[in-house]
Amino acid sequence: MNKNIVILGSTGSIGTQALEVVENLKNINIVGLSTNTNIDILECQIRKYNPMYACVMNDEKANVLKQNIKDTKTQVLIGEEGLIKLATLDNIDTVLNSLVGNIGLLPTIYGIRAKKDIALANKETLVSAGKLVMKEAKNRGVNIYPIDSEHSAIFQCLQGNKHSEIEKIILTASGGPFRDYTNLDNVTLEQALNHPNWSMGKKITIDSATLMNKGLEVIEAKWLFDIDVDKIQVIIHPQSIIHSMIEYKDSAVMAQLGTPDMKVPIQYALAYPNRVKNDFEKLDLLKHNSLTFKNPNYELFPCLKYAFEAIKIGGTMPCVLNASNEIAVEYFLNSHIKFTDIPKVVYKAIENHKDENKLDYTLEEVLEADKNARKFAKNICMSIKNM
Repeated sequence: MNKNIVILGSTGSIGTQALEVVENLKNINIVGLSTNTNIDILECQIRKYNPMYACVMNDEKANVLKQNIKDTKTQVLIGEEGLIKLATLDNIDTVLNSLVGNIGLLPTIYGIRAKKDIALANKETLVSAGKLVMKEAKNRGVNIYPIDSEHSAIFQCLQGNKHSEIEKIILTASGGPFRDYTNLDNVTLEQALNHPNWSMGKKITIDSATLMNKGLEVIEAKWLFDIDVDKIQVIIHPQSIIHSMIEYKDSAVMAQLGTPDMKVPIQYALAYPNRVKNDFEKLDLLKHNSLTFKNPNYELFPCLKYAFEAIKIGGTMPCVLNASNEIAVEYFLNSHIKFTDIPKVVYKAIENHKDENKLDYTLEEVLEADKNARKFAKNICMSIKNM
């Protein structure tokens, strides 16, 4: 049986790998694709996969693309409104959301409301509004399939086991390029972008270097698997072979292993509950015959600590954590602040946020908290830049 999908963020790392997976599965039709500004790659994808729709976030780029693909039947949509239209198309079954940042929240929400299953790589969706998203999915009978390698690993380890028997979830982290450092004061942008194991987009690579990425994954895991955050442990596993583990009440530990590659988690999300043969790289245990683990350094990498603190506070505090981090990383990528300024900006944003509704929040309150946190973080970053 064929499945119709849209891929939000099709020109990024996850999106391009998802298209490779689609080619292997052969029973998936691409109905829509989207990019932020990379219309050259998107045009190539349009000509190869013939989607009904393509969305570009930038108005000017969208108009250029329209001219470039006049000879095709693909209709060009623009901006957040276009993303929401893609996520709610009548003739699709699944939305694969690989957008980077909180821009992925509304398409996910509207996709769920339109009763589309979600293959989720956009962790900010659950970080910012996890309680709302999971409630909407439950009420509408929508499946959310995780694509992050860590959450896919947990999802796979849960198959055939009872959620109630979980003792704890163990999220593994590569540790990023600075895992063996004792001081981060003088690290450069080039060093921060040089991840030792994974090939990812710039924003996620920086998040991995600060360990914020793992902090966001802790929050995501709490909502995806309905588990108390005190039952989530993070350990550094430099080889990135064990993607995550579950310890059960009987002391058994189940792990999912694989090469540092996203195609298997993507395929599992799209083909679930089936496993489909492929020609992806196989794990050679004789080659990877030494697996090591250690605790993260929460003092050197405080972003991970702030993530735990934010989800324990609850309410819209995780949204503030995410929004301020997005702004700080943007300023770092533009060489306006130092690497060590990123956690400082996040801490100040958390400290500044007054959350009156600790347990429940509305979508409007999430969007307002996101807007305010970004404004505050920009002001802090500008102050640092002008020092």
